[in-house]
Amino acid sequence: MPQERIGEATAQGNPLTLIGPELKVGDKAPVFTISKSIIEQASLADYPGKVKLISVVPSLDHTGVCDAQTRRFDEEAAKLGDQVVVMTVSVDLPFAQSRWRDAESVDNVIFLSDYADRSFGQSYGVLIKEIQLLMRSVFVIDANDTIQYVEYVGEMTEHPNYENAMAAVRTFI
Repeated sequence: MPQERIGEATAQGNPLTLIGPELKVGDKAPVFTISKSIIEQASLADYPGKVKLISVVPSLDHTGVCDAQTRRFDEEAAKLGDQVVVMTVSVDLPFAQSRWRDAESVDNVIFLSDYADRSFGQSYGVLIKEIQLLMRSVFVIDANDTIQYVEYVGEMTEHPNYENAMAAVRTFI
């Protein structure tokens, strides 16, 4: 049975339960395989030798913070070059992610969906038990798949620390 971390996050001040381990700097990044589209899968192994920034959002369609977070990392990704991959992970269906991406002209982020089995959420400790969405968080993983930066945003409605995340990425490029 997966680990439950009770009260480590909130949504508008209401406590939430996160399922999965709390990852830390220095941990080996958990391998994942999730949906890139309805028929195409993506895995951590698809990006060997690259620095990976994984931006996790609850839902692209429903919050201004998720929208702003994804746009910000898209803007940053445009400046980073091809040795860095920036991903946005949510449980939105791939159709919804594609619709949002096209409507908002977000071109530098790879969208990945954990809708099928929430395995990414459980492996990275961001699955919210009560609502089956993913908790806002950011992970920076180096070219050797070691976690170099972790931010579990404590309040779902708040922004991550963009500057710290980008500083971590720049350390490795």
